[in-house]
Amino acid sequence: MEAAACGPALQFPPHVWSNRNGGKQRNNLPSRRSNLRLVTVRDSRRKLGFLRQRKPPVGLLPTCECSQVVPALEAGYLRASSNGNWLLKTKAQEVSSCLDGRSIFLVGMMGSGKTTVGKILSEALGYTFVDSDKYVEQAIGQDSVTQIFKQRGECIFRDYESDALRKLSFMPQQVVATGGGAVVRPINWKYIRQGVSVFLNVPLDALARRIAAVGTDSRPLLHFESGDPYTQAFVGLFTLSKKRAESYASADVTVSILDLAANLGVEDVLDVTPTAIAIEALVQIEKFLQGNVSRRLFP
Repeated sequence: MEAAACGPALQFPPHVWSNRNGGKQRNNLPSRRSNLRLVTVRDSRRKLGFLRQRKPPVGLLPTCECSQVVPALEAGYLRASSNGNWLLKTKAQEVSSCLDGRSIFLVGMMGSGKTTVGKILSEALGYTFVDSDKYVEQAIGQDSVTQIFKQRGECIFRDYESDALRKLSFMPQQVVATGGGAVVRPINWKYIRQGVSVFLNVPLDALARRIAAVGTDSRPLLHFESGDPYTQAFVGLFTLSKKRAESYASADVTVSILDLAANLGVEDVLDVTPTAIAIEALVQIEKFLQGNVSRRLFP
């Protein structure tokens, strides 16, 4: 609608008026010689169609190669737990295009949550979840890793584990939870690197408390004759971590649960939810993949 040329009775705020010819107005009032119109959002959209709501161009939509990590997913993205699943799905959709079918291999100490987080990641990404320990159990035909260790020895288990990882490395779109000791054999890294490796780094004290709460019977490398469950777990984990720390550091991505707990304002790292860890893993995976793209484009 055209604004009528009139006196001070029709004063409007400066931002409401627009001069078609780019001329400046004096005293925030419409000039008699200017062709002006009111560009309120309501009038222009409903009556004149002056401003139309458009969908963003396809070229501006987030992609792996050009998008940046959504700030909301980096800072405070899990303070509202009700939004956790939505954020997980949103991030998984973004990262899925970056992965392009590549599998994810989770590595870390026993009790670090590889199986739990792996199942969440696989569901969010539409991937298949595989527990490499279960894979070996089925291949050997025994019910548990503990039984395999007792009856056949650790070396036989490790041989089957390497063979399992070799086979799994050929399969796309999988989230694989590896055994805690899988990283020790260098040949296993050849298979793990066919996908993206993610190290779930949990403090030893938290791991010991988690394992002690359920017992060490299912952990053949933590069996000691004396000591309470926590002490047994902690001593065993400490010894194993010294042997494996360097191998874990070779992972493409590290998710520090201690840092994540601090960012979320959580005092006990065991209170960080698996969904929170899964989202952080996706954020770090995206950063890693974008870094690879940048190095290819700008060597």
